[in-house]
Amino acid sequence: MSLKADLILAKTEEDVKDAYIKAIGLKAYNKTLVDIRTKEIWFEAKGSPAAPVLMFAQLLFYVRAARKLGEQLPPFLCVIDTEKAAIMETSLALPILEDKSIKWPKSGSKVDKSLAIRIAPFIEAHFVVYQLDTFEQDFVKAVRSAISAGKIIRTSITPDNLRQVFDKWVEMVGNELTGAAPPDYALLFFADIMHDGKKAAVKDLPAKLLHDDHKPVFLLNGVLYELNSIHGYRNFWAIYHRPPQEEYRRYLLERRDTLLPLDEREFKGAYYTPLDVVDKAYDELTSVLGKNWQQRYLVWDMCCGVGNLETKHSNPRNVFMSTIDQADIDVMLASRTCVGASIFQYDYLNDDVNEFGLLDYTMTGKLPSALQTAIAEANSKMRGAKKILVLINPPYAEATSSDNAASKGIDRSKTGVARSKFAASAMDDYGKASNELFTQFLARIHKEIPNATVAIFSKLKYVNSQAFEEFRTIWKAKYLGGFVVHSKAFDDLKGNFPIGFLIWDTSRPEPIDEIVTDVLDRNANLIGDKIFANVENDLLLSTWPTRPKANKTPALPLKGAVEPATTTADLRGTRWSDGAIGWFNCAGNDLQQASRLTMILSSGFASGRGFFINKENLWQVGVMFAARRLIKPTWLNDRDQFLQPNQELPNNFKLDCLIWTLFNGANYTAAVEKLRWNNQNWSLVNHFLPFTETQVGAKTAFKSNFMTTYLAKTKLSAEAKDVMEEGRKLFHHYHQQKFGRTIIDEFKLGRPDVGWWQVRRALKANQINIMTYFDPWEKAYANLTEKLSPQLIQFGFLRG
Repeated sequence: MSLKADLILAKTEEDVKDAYIKAIGLKAYNKTLVDIRTKEIWFEAKGSPAAPVLMFAQLLFYVRAARKLGEQLPPFLCVIDTEKAAIMETSLALPILEDKSIKWPKSGSKVDKSLAIRIAPFIEAHFVVYQLDTFEQDFVKAVRSAISAGKIIRTSITPDNLRQVFDKWVEMVGNELTGAAPPDYALLFFADIMHDGKKAAVKDLPAKLLHDDHKPVFLLNGVLYELNSIHGYRNFWAIYHRPPQEEYRRYLLERRDTLLPLDEREFKGAYYTPLDVVDKAYDELTSVLGKNWQQRYLVWDMCCGVGNLETKHSNPRNVFMSTIDQADIDVMLASRTCVGASIFQYDYLNDDVNEFGLLDYTMTGKLPSALQTAIAEANSKMRGAKKILVLINPPYAEATSSDNAASKGIDRSKTGVARSKFAASAMDDYGKASNELFTQFLARIHKEIPNATVAIFSKLKYVNSQAFEEFRTIWKAKYLGGFVVHSKAFDDLKGNFPIGFLIWDTSRPEPIDEIVTDVLDRNANLIGDKIFANVENDLLLSTWPTRPKANKTPALPLKGAVEPATTTADLRGTRWSDGAIGWFNCAGNDLQQASRLTMILSSGFASGRGFFINKENLWQVGVMFAARRLIKPTWLNDRDQFLQPNQELPNNFKLDCLIWTLFNGANYTAAVEKLRWNNQNWSLVNHFLPFTETQVGAKTAFKSNFMTTYLAKTKLSAEAKDVMEEGRKLFHHYHQQKFGRTIIDEFKLGRPDVGWWQVRRALKANQINIMTYFDPWEKAYANLTEKLSPQLIQFGFLRG
């Protein structure tokens, strides 16, 4: 247990002392008037939060008394309470003991705020405060070093703690800089840490640390930033050592991307490519392009960030590097990254693009003439022209994503992404790919350097996503080779999915049908290979079922099982369908979306992307639902597409899938009265109840017997029967209970024909009153799951 956790449980001052003794590992100590006393350090403890200067005043009273008696004084003093601790060197406090103007009380218990105020100006600059929420380990390390080494050893800044140190710097220093904006914090932070307090350890950084009358001030882009308060700054640098060791400095500067605000990183592509992954990329380039490719190709990285993709290049004079952010260039120049390369600021998706989507380098004059000449010679296939390799790790931001669906009335889509000049003027025929930054890069490259070799880090959706079919009709290239690597190899990328490093020859336009890649784990170790296939639309599972049309009958749009829609933007699900019994939501056709967006509801879904269920397509819904929910996504199959069955499906398989669906947690069908939406009361009818009133002991009639009629003449497998029987017992158990008002209101339990979602949730919520044993049902459901899983591969719903 941590010190902070022990302090939360502390009830007395003695508990506080014992918690600190345990955390520090004190051996030889005693408890006297000085709360904890060792030869090296004395502690003053409080059982509740107190001002450090007040606690030091009380401790100094005992130091003064001991000094008069000629006792040996410790080198260090420490004050502790339940939230924080502070430490200082005893020698720095001794001068105030000689000050005759300070009147000390006759006992330690008489020390008060007036004395603390008198001594504060003399000691506040000398003690270091550690808030235990964030600095517990630093405090323990400092005290232990004070005891063992006779001095306080500050914590070094290393690649391992960079993000942690930066977050603490923002809290203690950055937030105190008047007028400084969060996107500038990273540059100001580096100016601070790459300084020893007297001079800069790394020259020519974009931001500078200066001193005005011994107070630190920061200079960035001609603007001076002063600290509102010096206390946090002084305390921060009492804890950490600066500058970082020389061996770490360049690497730390290269990691500026990890310190940018998340939204800025997504739009600028500031995701640091790990050097071990860069090594693998260069190995792949050598394998595909030949040993001397660095001599034969000019390289242009038009989203280079701080240049770590090019640090492995041995011929920088063949390298052009551009980035949207001038600060990146300043960092590269200061850290002497890729000396000899042509490095320049360039907004690739906006610069030199006219209103007709044509490229005109005279518009900005930014593109180096040598690069313009190389592009012109390559495009004209001039004899002796250098080949051009585009080597990029572009940004992954997209204008819309599945996360934005049914966004509770707020349009959370990143519409700015689609509005780059190039996307707006030159990508009308690219479909949804115009929403994505990385495909905007590919589209401009295709227009600008149509014979280039492209080596790109990116998601795989442009290879096999159904939504990118229009993109693939235009962007065609011969696949030369590549690998995929776990997204967790890249710092701070959300989710688990493959990042591909794929090499393409765009001078040979071939359709993208199927590619084979090596597979690297998060540590860049080879673990196998993987096929990514572009499947024709008429083979996809999403095009398999019958999709009934909506009629003009109004319907209640839902955002959850019993929650009416709250969104007003692009609202769907407001019209019913002939003979419909519910709605099947099945957005997308890949595993990533299926795991979150496959569900059945008793009315339309607010964001659409599914179809109505009726008697004719119910069996298809059951099969699709089982396939999409049973096959679990992994980081590697994240973008694999569901396929239509490769043979006629047997009836027992169809029924197993339907029973599995009826008792799945994403079956949100429900029975509800008086759901309020659009100033009206609406009802939900549950057509998915597979039992009669008698079978479950219901006291009143159900409004629908659709499912019991549908199943009446079917023959279920033994596994499906077990699920049904154990499920029936839970429904029966539900109908014998009386629920409290809170549970009734939360799950809308006013009707007898409640759905599986309502039954399961209500029983679990009422466990505190009446125990429900789910184990028998869970075992039966697991058996059915185990039976179905291999059959889904057998019948071709996903490539094995």
